[in-house]
Amino acid sequence: MKAIPVIAIFDVGKTNKKLFLFDENYKIVFERSARFTETVDEDGDPCENLESLRLSVFDSLREVFRNPAFEIKSINFATYGASFVYIDEAGNPLAPLYNYLKAYPEELTEQFYNTYGGKDTFSNLTASPVLGSLNSGMQLYRIKYQNPELFKRIKYALHLPQYLSYLISGEVYSDLTSIGCHTNLWDFTKNTYHEWVKKEGIFDKLAPIVPSNSVLTAAFPGSNYGVGAGFHDSSAALVPYLVNFHEPFILLSTGTWCISLNPFNSSPLTKEELENDCLCYLQYEGKPVKASRLFSGYEHEQQVKRIAAHFGTDIITYRSVPYDSRIIDELAHKTQTDITSFGERNLSDFASDIEAYHQLVLDLVNQQYIATNRVLKGTPVKRIFVDGGFSKNSIFMNLLALAFPELEVFAAFMAQATAVGAALAIHKSWNTKPLPNDIIELKYYSVVQHQN
Repeated sequence: MKAIPVIAIFDVGKTNKKLFLFDENYKIVFERSARFTETVDEDGDPCENLESLRLSVFDSLREVFRNPAFEIKSINFATYGASFVYIDEAGNPLAPLYNYLKAYPEELTEQFYNTYGGKDTFSNLTASPVLGSLNSGMQLYRIKYQNPELFKRIKYALHLPQYLSYLISGEVYSDLTSIGCHTNLWDFTKNTYHEWVKKEGIFDKLAPIVPSNSVLTAAFPGSNYGVGAGFHDSSAALVPYLVNFHEPFILLSTGTWCISLNPFNSSPLTKEELENDCLCYLQYEGKPVKASRLFSGYEHEQQVKRIAAHFGTDIITYRSVPYDSRIIDELAHKTQTDITSFGERNLSDFASDIEAYHQLVLDLVNQQYIATNRVLKGTPVKRIFVDGGFSKNSIFMNLLALAFPELEVFAAFMAQATAVGAALAIHKSWNTKPLPNDIIELKYYSVVQHQN
């Protein structure tokens, strides 16, 4: 039997680490999942077990290379962002993979922003809200001032996707999708590194930038497969939509966070947008993507627990509640419109748990309307694609269609969008077929005619 040509994609999240093999039709033909126990850094703060991750990459690859059913043509990586691996001259890690949630020293924050123009001005130039360790450039700044000996020994600081790529290719590179994601490193007004990066000696620790669709050669003798430079996961998930749809759109990616990504809005962030959790990404072709974030998935989860406890029901009940336009009409007449957060509402005001649940989703959609509009206004966008958890929620989808009657609203279904995006970006390196145009399944939500 002839071996199937495939691409191997490592999709590394904070919790789950997955390896997928895709065939030339972008069908998953192999999948392996791993979870590692976190370790701690020198301060006792939890962090990724970098050595376990490194060994897992090699173990997984050995397994699939030994399998005669597959012929690996290329390998690529998509991982969570805001995480650096610091390596020495020999390529060995010098420090833990510090957690992006690690508390950041207040005095260093003040020192940094006072030196470089103040929080508002600096955040505007770098499209990076003040987020402490989540601004990965600030991790290097901290090391320079708190651990100068370590700073001297660092040959390269590689974002996690590029470190994993380095393990296989032996080549060190930086990638715009990682650099451009709230790192404090990139000046979006000049389309280059911010001046502080050179002034503080950080530039010398950063590897040369390559395009995100670059393909490197593997370091192992006799290897005939390509290695992608690696992707920041949020940018990878956008790639299938950019490949499949050319009319301007917004992707509303829903999970714990609901992120509105507008690849057709490259206007500079305003002070008000930054204060309301807007930021910019750089997509794989190097163009800015304006985005706004809401913590809606988390809020939904907490409030569903509150509803279930109050009405004595099971939270599973709310996984598939059908949309009822009559309930929405009734709520419009009777509920307080000055309350924007469902957490402020008194559950005794609702006749049933289903009525309360409709109000919860209505409140979330009202907040979503404001957040999405921040990146929508002034752009030619005609469509919203919703993927992730809320795309399967008929109340959310119907109310979103009502909130944006001038736009076409679609639920988008695609298995493993992040991994598929990392594969699509280097399509030519491994796939003999044309780019696919049928990997995203869409369900259209029209403005529902309300009953009188």
